[in-house]
Amino acid sequence: MIPVGHREAASIVHWCRFDQMEYAAALALQKERVAAILRREAGAQEPSLCPVMQLILLEHPPVYTMGRSGQRREVLHTTWGQQAIPVVETDRGGRVTYHGPGQLVVYVICDLRPHALASVRRHVFRLEEVALRTLAAWGVEAHRDLHHPGVWVGEAKIGALGVRIHRGIAYHGLALNRDLDLSPFRGIIPCGLDRPVTSLADLGLSVSRDALERQLLRVFPTVFPVRGFVPPLREGEPPEQEEQC
Repeated sequence: MIPVGHREAASIVHWCRFDQMEYAAALALQKERVAAILRREAGAQEPSLCPVMQLILLEHPPVYTMGRSGQRREVLHTTWGQQAIPVVETDRGGRVTYHGPGQLVVYVICDLRPHALASVRRHVFRLEEVALRTLAAWGVEAHRDLHHPGVWVGEAKIGALGVRIHRGIAYHGLALNRDLDLSPFRGIIPCGLDRPVTSLADLGLSVSRDALERQLLRVFPTVFPVRGFVPPLREGEPPEQEEQC
């Protein structure tokens, strides 16, 4: 059951998709969107009755990201073969993780006001629920760990999440391991835990990025209060890549 709180207005979801984006650029884009929401509302005479929610779907080139609780000692080494993987400090919650091609990253920009602090737990629960319902379409019996945010298959993590709340606006989001090289996770202590990491491919499932995105967008309104998407979703058609988001 999804935690309930104050009554929420259903949101129009503005969404877009990028093939691949550097982590720093994606973080800057999110912050720009949060600032735009705050600027818009600063000039409004009354709060919006239909707050806008934004989704950004993309993949990152190989990168280690260190959240606000992360420690440098959790990065064991940063070179795999001939490839040096950069380490980027970021403002999300959580510790150290890895992003790379084959991992679907979903950034969710969401206005949690007027009860932002009370809404954080519900927001995290909903992000996990979106991941769980998405994976269930392929018969994956994933679950939560009440002590560690994320999505798990047995003892292995298949979905990571982290959020940041700035003046009541949530950003960052979740990452689902679809078909990525898992070996760079051995260069860190993922999320500060000595537990394995898995992916759909590692579980023997061949799932395209388009199929995973379609399913995630399909289940999103069953978890978050949504009354429509911009641009509209077309059933059976893959999401189109957007150059402008």
